[in-house]
Amino acid sequence: MNGCAVFDPALLRTFLAVAETHSFTKAAAQLGLSQPTVSQQVRKLETASGRLLIARDTRVVTLTDNGDAMAGFARTILAAHASAASYFSGSAMRGRLRFGAADDLAITQLPRILRHFRQLYPQINLELTVNQSLPLYRQLKAGRLDLIFIKQIPDAPDGAIPELGRVVRRDTMVWIAEEKTIIEPGEPVPMIAYQAPSISRQLAIDALEAAGRTWRITCNTREVNGVLAAVRAGIGVAAFPHTLIPDDLVKVSNKFDLPDLGEVDFTLLSNPTAPAEPVEALSSAILGRALSRTGA
Repeated sequence: MNGCAVFDPALLRTFLAVAETHSFTKAAAQLGLSQPTVSQQVRKLETASGRLLIARDTRVVTLTDNGDAMAGFARTILAAHASAASYFSGSAMRGRLRFGAADDLAITQLPRILRHFRQLYPQINLELTVNQSLPLYRQLKAGRLDLIFIKQIPDAPDGAIPELGRVVRRDTMVWIAEEKTIIEPGEPVPMIAYQAPSISRQLAIDALEAAGRTWRITCNTREVNGVLAAVRAGIGVAAFPHTLIPDDLVKVSNKFDLPDLGEVDFTLLSNPTAPAEPVEALSSAILGRALSRTGA
């Protein structure tokens, strides 16, 4: 095995891009390389390691067990490489970065991304605020936050959030419930929702009223754990991003003939007066990861 090739940062960076996007095409676009170049670099890493790292078929790109192990090593190696480069160049970023995240996005890989960011930039004092999207936007505009990661309605700025952010991912909002939950025909829809103001709450209410369905709030909560606890207790249904549905809950949009909720974007918005380098570094870290539910 050629140890130098295994630890070549260029090969590791390309491999991670494929691993995190599950696509050679998306990885190539992200890295600014051609798709054949990306494939060639992954093959070089596989040859150097003597292991098959990526299982390829016609539908999806997934990691083998050895690929999972390599991804962990690659992140560690690249983090150490970046830290060493910053240290010896004397260009390590310093200062404070006030970051806000919508609380349901905390059940994605966001905590792992933030942990990795702090390892890469230990001299940046990262301050985290978790709240709903609309309050976070108000704090951003008031100058109390530098960067926020929130939910927005695609291509539709409104009076509450009149500007569109950088899209990290688009998701479909669906109705979820505990599998044995029952809604009797003709009865009001029992709805579990965030306290207002809330994008998912408003989407749910608007959809039900447009469909002529009656509804009642069975639980008001401020955080995602409250929503999930109430859903698991079987006291109602909730509007939730499709890719973030926990394994013990199910989509019930069709089962109860509930109206479509549309799509939502996970976006980044920054304060133009914030320090540009730390904001762009964290933005790039989030944009570079294919966010899904933790453990998915």
